Amino acid sequence: MHFRIMNMMKKLIMIAAVLFSGMSLMAEEKALPSADRSAGMPVMEAFARRKSVRNFSGRELSQQELGNLLWAAMGQNRADGKLTAPSCRNFQEIRLFVFGKDGVWEYMPASHSVRQVAAGDHRALVAGGQEFVKSAPISLVMIADMTKFGKADERAKMMAAVDAGIVSENISLACAGLGLATVPRATMDSAAILKLLGLPENHMAIMNNPVGFEGE
Repeated sequence: MHFRIMNMMKKLIMIAAVLFSGMSLMAEEKALPSADRSAGMPVMEAFARRKSVRNFSGRELSQQELGNLLWAAMGQNRADGKLTAPSCRNFQEIRLFVFGKDGVWEYMPASHSVRQVAAGDHRALVAGGQEFVKSAPISLVMIADMTKFGKADERAKMMAAVDAGIVSENISLACAGLGLATVPRATMDSAAILKLLGLPENHMAIMNNPVGFEGE
């Protein structure tokens, strides 16, 4: 009897360790290198070079390149907490998620860091059947937290879509200016993405941008 109790206790300890490990993984937050505000080309040249790209090489982004890109997309650029991307009444309702081969991370503008919210490669959910998307090393997904509006009527949904479009355009221009490649998209498995991220129905997955380096 004593042996069986000890054995059960060992199993419970092992299960608790696994669960704790999983919780630690999901709570992991990584600081990004400070954005290099002198990087890239002049803004007018970036406008001239902006284009949609649907073929990507296998080259990964460095942490500095990722940090530059996410800051340009919707990072804090003032001491009062406002962002590079304007939003309706400064609600800042857009949440930006990075889908990569090793997991999904949420960008945290206040700390300029990324927080892991899911393990594994879920880029197929962003692809929504378009295979070229899975060849990009990352996809950035814009999800609106509609609770910031206090309601989710048609006007609020329209403004959330506008704000997501602004973030997407920041990404497109940043990619053009920093030598990266992207294409703005709306196709994705929105319901499956919200389920994966554990987000309630008052969130809307609106747009995504696969990002990488242009292929041959």
